[in-house]
Amino acid sequence: MDEREAVREVTVRASGHEHVSAEHASTFEVTSDDWLTPAGDCILAVEADTTPADVPRSFVDACRSRTATITAEFRAADATETVTGHGHPDLSYEGDRSMVGRTSDHVDERTIMIGADKAAAEFDRRLVTALERGAPLTVTLRVEP
Repeated sequence: MDEREAVREVTVRASGHEHVSAEHASTFEVTSDDWLTPAGDCILAVEADTTPADVPRSFVDACRSRTATITAEFRAADATETVTGHGHPDLSYEGDRSMVGRTSDHVDERTIMIGADKAAAEFDRRLVTALERGAPLTVTLRVEP
């Protein structure tokens, strides 16, 4: 694929849920599941229309570089939060239920970035409150190789 044709941005739409607490200290997550229990303290939204397995391969390939910068912008109601992390050669984007950003260097099929500069507990509380009230969420993922 020509570099000009490579996908460098992916948009995910999801919904907030009454059990959103965003208290996890090392991860954030958006899931395609339509339910959430209070134990899911890293989950920001449910019913995501995109999972890692749905992301175009050219985006995934760009994320597989150690020098890649991956940004996730979260928008709900009047609040925005941006998280920046890094790529890794082992990122597979094969998860078919949820996408997880991690402050650590742990990689599994759900991981969309490692070395994130914040986790759910550090998200703007205005955003978290909007999601707890069920607001729609738009997540824009961008990668710079």
